[in-house]
Amino acid sequence: MDIAKLKKSILKLTDTYIGKLAIYPDENFLSTPPIDGWSYSEVYSHIFDSSLLSLIAIQNCTAEKGQIKPTVFAAKLVLFFGSFPPAARYKVPKKLMERVKKISKEEALEMINSFIPGLEAACSTINPANKAYKIQHPRLGYLNAEEWLRFIEIHLKHHLKQLGRIEKSYKHMH
Repeated sequence: MDIAKLKKSILKLTDTYIGKLAIYPDENFLSTPPIDGWSYSEVYSHIFDSSLLSLIAIQNCTAEKGQIKPTVFAAKLVLFFGSFPPAARYKVPKKLMERVKKISKEEALEMINSFIPGLEAACSTINPANKAYKIQHPRLGYLNAEEWLRFIEIHLKHHLKQLGRIEKSYKHMH
């Protein structure tokens, strides 16, 4: 994997989230959308909390604090294709679900603004790191630092689709 390319892609996705944040009406940001499920706010809470936790996993891998385990085949497929299986609506692991909360647009921006320098720092440590060390992901099994970085990209793309579904549900109301 090309770390610089991945970082560029993640930063571009992050810019998309920032841009969307600016256009979501305040009254819709915290409210449950017409299609039910998470509000915009909860999506932002989940995606950037998860991304920040992924950066910690990367740090642990590069500091050789992980375990030496194989990457499972299903995870290799997700990482290779760059997306979760089609039509897969994953249940967020309970431990992460408990962390999701309604946050303000300002709090969402604060999370993004702490993610970006963390991403920069993490990316600088990946290439020289030993790829054998892995930290367990709640769904994909053990991932090394590079694989965690790829997961961040895939996960950001995945939730952009969710934001698109929420946007569409508000448009259908009018």
